[in-house]
Amino acid sequence: ASTRPMKGLAIPMIMIVTAQELRKAVADPMLDDVISASIDEIERDFMKPEFKCLLETVAPDGSFIDQIDTRVVNPGHSIEAGWFILEEARHRNNDARLIALGCQIIDWSFAMGWDTVHGGLLYFKDCKGLPCAEYWHDMKFWWPHNEAIIASLYAYEMTGEQRYKDMHEQVHDWAYAYFPDKEHGEWFGYLHRDGSVSTRL
Repeated sequence: ASTRPMKGLAIPMIMIVTAQELRKAVADPMLDDVISASIDEIERDFMKPEFKCLLETVAPDGSFIDQIDTRVVNPGHSIEAGWFILEEARHRNNDARLIALGCQIIDWSFAMGWDTVHGGLLYFKDCKGLPCAEYWHDMKFWWPHNEAIIASLYAYEMTGEQRYKDMHEQVHDWAYAYFPDKEHGEWFGYLHRDGSVSTRL
């Protein structure tokens, strides 16, 4: 049986942060090249202005695959990619193009992912607003909220725009209202859409 050729966002975004960490210890120009190529791939292939999102999966040439499992947006993952790019912008003396790119990804992803009914970030969305295949699509996981807390601070620090301060307060306040275990400390990892705890493990 044949399989559909595809590629995922995870590889270029993790290549960015891995090369950034290696660069702190090794002065190798190849690392800058890897970061630049990975950012270019994300912008060229995974950013879809027609849907205002960063897709998790595309065809090898970056084209859109209109199937239920390839229309997936993971807002937390996309927000994480956005602040990796902002970190690179900071390293490059506040590169204006990279700041704009990282902020655009964060803006789209937060707008698509924020639950306007219950608050918090939904785990998966369909880029066309159609149903998601994954049953946990409307749950609230801990880590996307951490990524959004970090990303909004980066964006505010680098642009000075009030809306990023507001975004930070919005996600921070929701996360700290629902994730902490008020009896034992630390956070619960997984919440239902309404913010109730899914599992106490």
